[in-house]
Amino acid sequence: MELSSDDIRRLVDAGYCPEDFIIIRDGVLRLRNVDGWCYFYSRDENKCRVYGIRPLGCRLYPVVYVEGEGVALDELCPMRHTVSKGEFRRKARILKKLLEKIERERVLRQWRGTI
Repeated sequence: MELSSDDIRRLVDAGYCPEDFIIIRDGVLRLRNVDGWCYFYSRDENKCRVYGIRPLGCRLYPVVYVEGEGVALDELCPMRHTVSKGEFRRKARILKKLLEKIERERVLRQWRGTI
């Protein structure tokens, strides 16, 4: 899951250390997975520990961006059938803006030499 600076700020403000939950791949800040699970997912409780402040990409799920295909519903999500056409269009617009923001932030970090 790609992260925007807003996502990171919310999680840091809640007391989480960015070094614990962020990985960098291809210059993009992403949520770390631990043993195949999101860093914030509690397997003991079967829930997200940061649900109220979860990243925007998580809020938009199961609407995802598939390389070479574009915006789509995640084929692996068993609840994808519950997303209406209107909800899909709304979330697709938000996702496109989010990805543009994340790309601008990536370019800016590279320009500044912070990654």
